[in-house]
Amino acid sequence: MKLAIIATLAGSAAAFAPSGNTVRIQSSIRSTTEEEASTEIAAEAAAAPLPDIIPEPVVEPINGWVPNESLPCYGLPGALAPTGYFDPLGFAQNGITLNEVKRNREAEVMHGRVAMLATVGYFAGEAISGPFNIHGPANDQLQQMPAPAFAFLTLSIAAAELKRATIGWVEPDFGDWTKTLWKLRDNYYPGDIGFDPLGLKPKDAKSFADMQTREIQNGRLAMLGWAGMCSQELVNHRTIMGTVEFYNKIYSGVNPYENCVDGVIC
Repeated sequence: MKLAIIATLAGSAAAFAPSGNTVRIQSSIRSTTEEEASTEIAAEAAAAPLPDIIPEPVVEPINGWVPNESLPCYGLPGALAPTGYFDPLGFAQNGITLNEVKRNREAEVMHGRVAMLATVGYFAGEAISGPFNIHGPANDQLQQMPAPAFAFLTLSIAAAELKRATIGWVEPDFGDWTKTLWKLRDNYYPGDIGFDPLGLKPKDAKSFADMQTREIQNGRLAMLGWAGMCSQELVNHRTIMGTVEFYNKIYSGVNPYENCVDGVIC
């Protein structure tokens, strides 16, 4: 009797307990709902407009140099110990555009080359009279040239400058001249006009940067040296070697004016 009662109660309790099939069905429904929600989110994300991604412009190296705004002078070579990067007047300070830095470097390199030639020319021109019998301080020799030779020299310089302008500068736009005035070409390296008859231009970037540093440093020194020689000749109207001999006499205790003729600088 007791066993019958216990069996009846157990069967009644089992009728109210959730079955295993019911749990599996509920789990399947929940899983399907989550998958549908994930699919809807993915579809919305795919339909949403993508933000405009502007690719960074690819800058082609020019003789191994890539302009870098974070570096002094955009990374152009020329700094050398002990001064290192030296720009007290701020020609390449922050805010100066790349075109202005390239234009200033172009002017520095070209004037340095002219100064190196002029420095040698002062000594050579004063030591050798040349075909036109030109003599005296180099400052006074240009006006001694015959007119045809002077005209030829002037035209040659003008032709060289015009050729350099066509290589390095953007063609002028007379309709809107402010866009092209003083503007160098993007692929132009300051000073590299393609004239290398001796084949001295290095092929790799490091060697080219080293040679550029040597050239610009010698050019800077030559500009200072030429300015000093020009100023000296304007003051005493003597040749460079004549000034050296003049002070040698003074330091030796000899009167430098002893054999001078009146009215003649000696």
